[in-house]
Amino acid sequence: MHITQGTFSFLPPLTDEQIKKQIEYCIAKGWAVNIEFTDDPHPRNTYWEMWGLPMFDLTDAAAVMYELNECRKVYKGRAYIRISAFDSSPGWESLRLSFITDRPDDEPGFDLRREESRGRMQRYSIRAYATERPMGARYGR
Repeated sequence: MHITQGTFSFLPPLTDEQIKKQIEYCIAKGWAVNIEFTDDPHPRNTYWEMWGLPMFDLTDAAAVMYELNECRKVYKGRAYIRISAFDSSPGWESLRLSFITDRPDDEPGFDLRREESRGRMQRYSIRAYATERPMGARYGR
């Protein structure tokens, strides 16, 4: 099973050339690009760790690709890595694009828990199996 979050999540993994094309698209739109990583991919965990600062005023995708490769050197095979693009235009000021570029070697998946509540109501929650292990050791290595 693999986590399906963000744009392109149902497609096969993007190549570096395809990632670069998406970054070029973001730069052409004037969006700030940043790289993030996490070992807890819960769908409601929207606050991933940032790799450096957001990259404003870029003119070349090579800078983002360089930082992505540096992040990969540290976390490849042990964490999820994603690229996000933020549009700071007045009236928008929000995330425009986000996609996962790298995944851990092993994605253990999620546990779905059902709990009965008042009035025969059913409540569901999900928990990543990876969170049973301590941070930093969730995906081996």
